[in-house]
Amino acid sequence: MATEAAGAADAGRAPRLPPRWLQAPPLLTVEMQTGGEPLRVIPRLEAAEAAVASSGLSLLALRRHVAATQDHVRRALVHEPRGHRGMYGALVVRGEAAVGDADLAALFLHGAGYSAMCGHAVLALGRFALDYGLVAAPRRPETAVRLRCPCGVVTAFVPWDGRRSGNPVRFHSVPAFAAATDVPIDVPGHGKVVVDIGYGGTFYAFLSAEQLGLDVCSSKTRDLVSAASAVTEAVKKQFPLHHPESEDLAFLYGTILTDGKDAFSEEPTTNICVFADEQVDRCPTGSGVTARIALQYHKGLIQLNQSRTFRSSTTGSLFTGKAVKATKFGDYNAVVVEVSGEAFYTGTATFTMEEEDPLKYGFFFK
Repeated sequence: MATEAAGAADAGRAPRLPPRWLQAPPLLTVEMQTGGEPLRVIPRLEAAEAAVASSGLSLLALRRHVAATQDHVRRALVHEPRGHRGMYGALVVRGEAAVGDADLAALFLHGAGYSAMCGHAVLALGRFALDYGLVAAPRRPETAVRLRCPCGVVTAFVPWDGRRSGNPVRFHSVPAFAAATDVPIDVPGHGKVVVDIGYGGTFYAFLSAEQLGLDVCSSKTRDLVSAASAVTEAVKKQFPLHHPESEDLAFLYGTILTDGKDAFSEEPTTNICVFADEQVDRCPTGSGVTARIALQYHKGLIQLNQSRTFRSSTTGSLFTGKAVKATKFGDYNAVVVEVSGEAFYTGTATFTMEEEDPLKYGFFFK
């Protein structure tokens, strides 16, 4: 009788997920968000770790290798139907060749490819590293988590109560610098504008939305995105970039339109970041805050340890930033910048792909 009851109960249950007959193993992710910007964390990818183990690839070299051989993973998880136009991801990488003297390494994934640095991801990954046991001996009340990014090692400082991580999280950047200031650029459809170009782990062009006849707080997002994208393309054509250590990092990631309030103030300054292929950041942009602080320090608008607050025009979320140390980076006078924000878990996911699905690796709808 008990056996019959158990059989009836089993018959009424939903089938086990994922289905046993799937040819490809499921992809497991941890879902997070920082200031509204999503982060789909891939805790490990065996193919990437095998490449590190067999070939001793550096993280920059692994970035190229993954783009060439494993890009279907990025497309499957970032593009529709599993992702969306604003989705962002981080692939956690283990193995001494990639990690070195850090606690973990990460590659950053977006709709158009791979970034060199991502501040909102670093804030989230700091918590992830503690909660998933990637730091050998976390300390109370705050643990330093060293994270190797393609641009270099950054350190996140994460609250830790002995059981779980907390907020706010802050990180110290790679050396950030003003690559160029007051650069005249001819933007088709908008005429001549003047931009600053800053580096905060990746390069951004900065200008006030007012130069484009827009308001970063009240103009339609579509108009801001179109204008920022036009600036990005114009800067790429008219101003060559140079990175002191690697030409792999000498690319313009996007354009950040601001409210023009660059001088030090206790009041927040608002911006919108448009990066990659017209992707819009939902948060104030950690690497963008880093680069903008470096520009403000270079121009004498702020001093060391003067904290500023940055607001996203898309969600209203806030980051703070300050220059904490002057340094040199190649021929550039640079600063280490501290950025602070809040990151939260939103779930976990198991993604599957059926071999006969023609859209199994996603699609990009624009």
